[in-house]
Amino acid sequence: MLIPQGMAYAVLAGLPPIYGLYGGLIPILLYAFFGTSRQLSIGPVAVSSIVLAEGISRLGVEPFSTEFIGYAIAAGLLIGLCQMILGLLKMGFLVNFLSQPVIAGFTSAAAFIILASQLSDLLGFIIPREFNLFEKIGYATQNFGQTNWISVVMCTGAMAIMLLLKKINKAIPGALIVVILGTLLSYFLDLPAYDLRIVGLVPEGLPAFQIPDISIETLQKIFPTVLTVTIIGIIESIGIAKSIDAKHQDYTIKPNQELFAIGISKIGGAFFQSMPTSASFTRSAINNESGARTTIASLVTFSLMVLTLLFLVPIFYYLPKAILAAIILLAIRSLIEYEKAIDLWKKHRREFMLMMATFFTTLTLGIEEGVIAGVILSIANVLHRSSAPHVAVLGIVPGKTYYRSIDRFDSAKQENNALIIRFDNQLFFINASFFKDRVKDLINEEERPLKVLILDAKSIHHMDSTGMAALRDIHLFLEGKGIALFVCGAIGPVRDILKREKFIEELGENRWFLSLREGIDYFKGND
Repeated sequence: MLIPQGMAYAVLAGLPPIYGLYGGLIPILLYAFFGTSRQLSIGPVAVSSIVLAEGISRLGVEPFSTEFIGYAIAAGLLIGLCQMILGLLKMGFLVNFLSQPVIAGFTSAAAFIILASQLSDLLGFIIPREFNLFEKIGYATQNFGQTNWISVVMCTGAMAIMLLLKKINKAIPGALIVVILGTLLSYFLDLPAYDLRIVGLVPEGLPAFQIPDISIETLQKIFPTVLTVTIIGIIESIGIAKSIDAKHQDYTIKPNQELFAIGISKIGGAFFQSMPTSASFTRSAINNESGARTTIASLVTFSLMVLTLLFLVPIFYYLPKAILAAIILLAIRSLIEYEKAIDLWKKHRREFMLMMATFFTTLTLGIEEGVIAGVILSIANVLHRSSAPHVAVLGIVPGKTYYRSIDRFDSAKQENNALIIRFDNQLFFINASFFKDRVKDLINEEERPLKVLILDAKSIHHMDSTGMAALRDIHLFLEGKGIALFVCGAIGPVRDILKREKFIEELGENRWFLSLREGIDYFKGND
């Protein structure tokens, strides 16, 4: 799997195929020693490759050129440094800044962008790489008469064979088989004479040690691409490692160590001319299904890649590019999350909108913009939910001893002369004003005579200085109306904050209770 995919994804990234094969050497070796997943397969992957190609192409550099290759390898080194530093600083939690719907929207759009990038090798005529998705589709449509039908048959036939072999047995290396068959057909039928595009000369031998160009000028030019691939690499690698880890009980994934491992693997690879690598879900799943139980499997892969580079590379001269396109096109099927979209539409409309917003932003503006939009949308969604959290008015359920929301339980009855509310979030600067306004609205809307407002604080897990000020303002507001404030059920960290702020003294020890039931009983006994 690694040989054909490595070559295919290198071409997708705008690099000669050999740099994909180099990605199967040092990165795999280093991850085997530093990684915490025993089945994870490191190497070139589709999404990171297309991001790399898009980012460097924007600099006006011609794909496959020496300058383009230099930028790509330097990007791999810088991406690795970023990920390694994040691991050392124990910042693996950054993977949570992109929600699942946003990731699904981004990867689905990336799949269509990758598909468009393969139209050239599928149809057998050149489509300018700098065109965007819609321009490539338009160009392909307008020039459909130039189609090389040998290329189309080669590509679709290869996909059909791989699908059939996968249906028979997932462990069969369908990609490798179609590479061999396509190369043999190309050679013996002399298909390049019929304008079938082939890989051509691939350098043989192991990569030499080479220090990448990491000048300040280079860093400034490729930094946006480095940042984007860093984020994607974190999500891919840790997400895939955790999904495989869930199937095993004999080890545990350590996100920060994983960050360090994937970072150091890229750094080492960059010094031996490897394109940027990441974790592959397909290859990792096959590695797991094939019986891999330790990182010795990665060392075996490394050894076979060494033998390939030393002795088998000349075979790939006649490999049709249509075969590499078939491997990529079949691989991106799993990136299109249409089932996720349907599920979100039925159950979580707000998250469906997030997914669609990320999807269309990525399609229309580009992959880097899509990632940035995804991060912004994820954070904005969290902030929006935190700025106006749920506030429940509670009443006792007849025949029971517990209190529930009167909006959800029609039978719940409010206590006489008491308004009981529960605030379901931390009380901090984002929602402090909302908290004050909501409490004041509830008090002003209340037609019953009130003697006490009882705040069920068990869901408030943190309180900052702005939240503390809001609570004080509510206390003063209630005092002005002759209404007492009871605070019940606050958890330990929040009680510590209130003690440091001396709010318990301001409120009075007899208005402070460890449970809601205790506060209500005290009010009833002293009413």
